[in-house]
Amino acid sequence: MLKKLFLLFLIVGQVLYSQTIRSFSNEFLNIGVDASAFGMGKAVTATSNDVNSIYWNPAGLVGLNDYQGALMHAEYFQGIAKYDYVGFAKPINDESTVAVSIIRFAVDDILNTTQLIQEGQINYDRISLFSAADWAVNVAYGKKLIVKNLNIGVNAKIVRRKIGDFASSIGFGLDAGIQFQRSDWKFGLMLRDITTTFNAWSFDQGELDNIIAIYDTLNDEILNDGNPDNDDEIIPTVVPEKLEITKPKMQLGVARTFNISRDFNVLTALDLNMRFAETNDIISTSFVSISPAFGFQVDYANMVFLRGGINNLQNKTNFDNSNSLILEPNFGVGFSYKGIQIDYALANIGGASGALFSNVFSLKVDFSYFR
Repeated sequence: MLKKLFLLFLIVGQVLYSQTIRSFSNEFLNIGVDASAFGMGKAVTATSNDVNSIYWNPAGLVGLNDYQGALMHAEYFQGIAKYDYVGFAKPINDESTVAVSIIRFAVDDILNTTQLIQEGQINYDRISLFSAADWAVNVAYGKKLIVKNLNIGVNAKIVRRKIGDFASSIGFGLDAGIQFQRSDWKFGLMLRDITTTFNAWSFDQGELDNIIAIYDTLNDEILNDGNPDNDDEIIPTVVPEKLEITKPKMQLGVARTFNISRDFNVLTALDLNMRFAETNDIISTSFVSISPAFGFQVDYANMVFLRGGINNLQNKTNFDNSNSLILEPNFGVGFSYKGIQIDYALANIGGASGALFSNVFSLKVDFSYFR
């Protein structure tokens, strides 16, 4: 029992403590929104032109003719984590559009056992529940430029993260995007976290002191045979970090639509996802790492959609030190009728991200059909 409790506190401690400022944060904002985009392997930087452009490329917001709203729900790790998104966009005039969205990624009903042991006694009545939740509020603006078919957009985001009563943070960041169309070709550029997005953390010192005290108790019980004078120690006492930084990222996209017949069209898209750090991406240097994403969409009369995509191409080091390539195929379908569009995607197939496959559902409503 004590060993299990020790492992629990070890996990909590790794979340709350670090001796250095991290070079990444807010990873939940890299997941994406909209089941139709998931179905295409997230290769939508050049083509996104609806309310969901607030995430993929705010320059695409100018494609709206009227109000639009969107909802999405997905679950990760066999339903342990819930991921939800709601967005709304409104054209200001023929040349510009504003939008707002809320994203929440959370694990709810986590057992808080920090009060389980008091004075050497175990009391299960002291167990409570808490949530580890990440929130992001996005406000975006898209505008057509004087140059024909050239659009720009910016997105400001406020990030709120909370781990029960233990810790919370607030952060701010900016994204910017461009889209351009020439004949049947579409191009897009999305710059994420262009100012670097930060999270400033604050901690409940009383809760942390209580966790540290339990660490010390379990450390003595497990490693030192109950003798606090022994020197063996697993958890060092360190100062909680106060700042997380998200480095800038860039996405470059190109797409083209092919007309197969009067009612059938095929959209193909390629994105290059770039991070300015050396990673396990298929193309990796000390300056930039690049992971391509490819997607396609076949539509019938702009009403029924079939989608597929490949993304997250990574070099994997095996146990025998050999390298292999892993990737994530995705699949999706959709149906649109009189302003209401329902989409479904099966994402993370193959699990290159380390997560099990996810069922993603989304709904989009275009109010222009109801006027």
